[in-house]
Amino acid sequence: MIEIEDLPELHDPVMICAFEGWNDAGEAASRVIEHLADIWDAETVAAIDPEDYYDFQVTRPRVTNQGMGRGIHWNTTRILLASPDSLGRDVLLVTGIEPSFRWRAFTTEILDLAAANGVGTVITLGALLADVAHTRPIPITCSTDDEATAYTYELEPSRYEGPTGITGVVADGATQAEMVSVAVWAAVPHYAAQVPCPKASLALLIQLEDLLDTVIEHGDLEEESRAWERGVDELASTDEEVAEYVSALESAQDTSELPEASGDAIAKEFERYLRRRGDETNGPS
Repeated sequence: MIEIEDLPELHDPVMICAFEGWNDAGEAASRVIEHLADIWDAETVAAIDPEDYYDFQVTRPRVTNQGMGRGIHWNTTRILLASPDSLGRDVLLVTGIEPSFRWRAFTTEILDLAAANGVGTVITLGALLADVAHTRPIPITCSTDDEATAYTYELEPSRYEGPTGITGVVADGATQAEMVSVAVWAAVPHYAAQVPCPKASLALLIQLEDLLDTVIEHGDLEEESRAWERGVDELASTDEEVAEYVSALESAQDTSELPEASGDAIAKEFERYLRRRGDETNGPS
């Protein structure tokens, strides 16, 4: 059962979801929700009862100090509300751990809340391990199962077949509920996935800017991305086999992405530049 606080009437709301676990290599997707909640001053407006969906031997509660005494913190999925002035619409942020069971009921609870509050677009964020080089831009896949949505947002129709996580179930549920459903995935270098990957989080954030047609503060993500890349550089330099492997990935990635260096790719990059420059010009002096 989802516990909901009184919500005001929302203006053209969009829902953005990310879940820790199988869908979240390098904690890249969940970090984006955390970042958005911070810069947009989001407040929790709903929480799902963890008793219904989590195996507490897998997702163990934690003992914490709360106020005057100690207490138990139960991990769950929360929905936060943000109303960023720059966007001109409300945003519901969904964050939590991938549930242990009853995925269809879990998805229904989230999407029922979305529908009841006028959400027309659901964006799911994910990150997966892949054979990509840490020195190159993080590959982003942005897709949808709906042909009309693909045409409107200039996306590729989803062609993936195989195992899925809760993000895939939520995305499909949104499509079945006749909402605009867009899935955004970042590819994280599998040899550098032992630590959080801010470079992948930043890539997801930039894709969100395109989808929402707005500028989003990057905060510390740019500097953290550079520090992460330097750290992986140092790791690779100490192992000749890893260095050779990275070099091979760079060559393969450069070859496959050569066609992307023209046409629409350049136009999109220029649009991002103009949008960010306009935001800086119009911002507080």
